[in-house]
Amino acid sequence: MHPYRTHSCAQLRASNVGETVRLSGWVYRKRDHGNLLFVDLRDHYGVTQVVVDRDSDAFAVTESLKLETVICIQGTVKSRGAKEVNPHLPTGEIEVRASSVEVLSESAELPMPVAGNVDYPEDVRLKYRFLDLRREKLHSNMVLRSQVIASLRRRMIDAGFTEFQTPILTASSPEGARDFLVPSRLHHGKFYALPQAPQMFKQLLMVAGFDRYFQIAPCFRDEDARADRSPGEFYQLDFEMSFVTQEDVFAAIEPVLYGVFDEFSKGRAVTPPPFPRIAYKDAMLRYGSDKPDLRNPLEIVDVTEVFQGGPFAVFAKAIEAGSVVRAVPAPKAGTMARSFFDSTNQWARDEGFAGLAYINFKAGEGGGIAKNLGPERVAQLVAKMGLGPNDGVFFACDKPGNAAKLAGLARTRVAQELDLIEKNAFRFCWIVDFPMYEWDELEQRVVFSHNPFSMPQGEMDALLNKDPLEILAYQYDIVCNGIELSSGAIRNHKPEIMYKAFEIAGYDQSVVDEKFRGMINAFKFGAPPHGGSAPGVDRIVMLLADEPNIREVILFPMNQKAEDLMMGAPSNVSEKQLRELRIAIVGQPK
Repeated sequence: MHPYRTHSCAQLRASNVGETVRLSGWVYRKRDHGNLLFVDLRDHYGVTQVVVDRDSDAFAVTESLKLETVICIQGTVKSRGAKEVNPHLPTGEIEVRASSVEVLSESAELPMPVAGNVDYPEDVRLKYRFLDLRREKLHSNMVLRSQVIASLRRRMIDAGFTEFQTPILTASSPEGARDFLVPSRLHHGKFYALPQAPQMFKQLLMVAGFDRYFQIAPCFRDEDARADRSPGEFYQLDFEMSFVTQEDVFAAIEPVLYGVFDEFSKGRAVTPPPFPRIAYKDAMLRYGSDKPDLRNPLEIVDVTEVFQGGPFAVFAKAIEAGSVVRAVPAPKAGTMARSFFDSTNQWARDEGFAGLAYINFKAGEGGGIAKNLGPERVAQLVAKMGLGPNDGVFFACDKPGNAAKLAGLARTRVAQELDLIEKNAFRFCWIVDFPMYEWDELEQRVVFSHNPFSMPQGEMDALLNKDPLEILAYQYDIVCNGIELSSGAIRNHKPEIMYKAFEIAGYDQSVVDEKFRGMINAFKFGAPPHGGSAPGVDRIVMLLADEPNIREVILFPMNQKAEDLMMGAPSNVSEKQLRELRIAIVGQPK
């Protein structure tokens, strides 16, 4: 007999009754019934109920066991009575009557319980993450993560992609988020950077002729934490393809994403390919966001012309000064109490906006600002938006950017309040036709709005002859349930176009040659048209696990201050290490 186990804690069934078995695991729960001790023994695979009689030599050992102590038991498989069967456990038809119990490792007093679903403060959970990971929900999340990655890898290989690993130590890039820098011991005063993404390396693989590349890539960005973004590091399904158009990229990755979500959906609906394509400009108008949640049926409408030059002076004057008016419908809300509309207006103010005007229709009669607007313009509004006799509508009036933001937030809030968001569904879309450049108010100059290595639509002709702020790029994002899974692009593979594109953003040729020397030099030796994307693995698992915070699908996450409370990182290092790197620690800046 194996010294630790003949079966896992999830294997035994009624067919095993009468067998002598050995199990090992953690003491999950313990119940004293006088003459009997019941122990729920847990391992990675599941739970088995162990029973110890008072007359057994194992009783004294079992009675003193602390929760989460690791033990090995030997005993006989018995059938539970019909009334004692636990239908919620795969092993619920049986129990093991223990003849011996051996303590393999005793547990100290627990700083947090493992059994149950009681939530604990973040600092406790992260400091004792190894205990947190023993909890059922978190443990299953990590198994799901492994299964999702295996499925992604299998599907990519089946689609003709080849997996390669790109460097972790590389050069710093002037674009994007902050780099994590690594000092060089051999080249004093110089630094490596951890890759924010394998962007240039995967493009170089295309130049090298590999055609279809992918990897489950670790990426590092010195960014602040958010619910859907872990500070420091994350993983993505990075891929690139040669001799492709934008539609070829979509056609390659859509079956992979659909397949993975369908495989782990547990009956939830998934958007079938081809996923909807929405132009960036339309997304900002209809949804107030470039990450629209298509489970929400509400669409924003531009109603500036209804208010322009009209009797509602507050909006009319704002429109003269360059504002727009965006309307958010609230179906069947007209008959609701006025408090619904007033509380939504107050919510907008609490969010830092001027507020939300509204009209609430009851049997076709309009309240709110309807009287200020006048019957003719109200009728125009109803026709334009297709409003029903008992609908409501909210109005965001501000400069285009702020109006879109407020309307987008209001669209989400209204749909949540009215319970309109589709349940048990994953709704995908592509956001396409991003602007190549945008105006940076702080720096008062044109900057890249997205990926600087994207091919501008119209190529060199557009760069030479169009207003930079009017140039669109072959850039695209894939979004699921309002979460951006990845950005991607058809790449700029021509050196002369790249030099011009960077020149418009304020970088002369010498900067491009210095900062991107590997890629720009490679392009001078024949580069294929190529493109790709990189869906975020952490966010995919977060959606499939139905977790609101990405921390719940990462094995050992940092806290919001980018600290590893379990390992004590970031930490001080020795003077010897600093001398080797010729680094001196200066005082805190005042």
